[in-house]
Amino acid sequence: MPLSVPFQRLSSRRSIGQVAYLLVVEDRSHARLRLIDILISAGYTATSVRNARSALRAVVDRRPGLALLDVSSASGNDLTLLPKLREAEPDLPVIVVAGSDDETKMIAALDAGADDYLVRPFGPGALLARVRAVLRRTAGSDALQPNLVLGGLAIDRKTRTAELEGRPLSLSPKEFDLLSYLASRPGQVVSRRELLSEVWRMPYSQADRTVDVHVSWLRRKLRESGKAPRYLHTVRGAGLRLEVPQMQDSVN
Repeated sequence: MPLSVPFQRLSSRRSIGQVAYLLVVEDRSHARLRLIDILISAGYTATSVRNARSALRAVVDRRPGLALLDVSSASGNDLTLLPKLREAEPDLPVIVVAGSDDETKMIAALDAGADDYLVRPFGPGALLARVRAVLRRTAGSDALQPNLVLGGLAIDRKTRTAELEGRPLSLSPKEFDLLSYLASRPGQVVSRRELLSEVWRMPYSQADRTVDVHVSWLRRKLRESGKAPRYLHTVRGAGLRLEVPQMQDSVN
């Protein structure tokens, strides 16, 4: 049985201006109880489930405002659940809770679609700060223009899909987030520092190649290259700029 407090069936996700209903996915009973206690004490409505099947059912039936997914080694859950949650509710914000600060695992979680990554052990203050920050970001993104069309590039933020010249693009969650972020600022130079902070929720490091690697992958899918850019233009020493290509540059 899930641990919960009374709630009303929600027709849509609650906004930051309302009491958010949160879902905790945690296999260990003591950890579930601690997380639920912290969230309820802070004024949130919260419920918890143990496994992937129950989590998917809760997401479909109750449409939570945010999910906490524990993928610690002691937990029976792992990152394979994250894309399933995204498929069930594309707009669901997810904070991954892990037992390691290993950078590879952190990047894997963020690339899989996590909105934030929290490492155990942590105190109630750190958890609640992350929850508030993610709810603020996602509440703000709901108000953004859901569809973007730039030349032959079409982006649907609600379904998290994109097309180039009418052909669907097969993008990873982070490739889509990167493209969507740049497309929402056409003609604006966006620094790598900003991209790491806003798309990956990671601190900036000059040695970090995460942005460059994903830009390279994204360019291939947009059928362009760094030497022959169409949409993604590198501004040396400053960052990246997405521009609508001229008509003669369109892809057949």
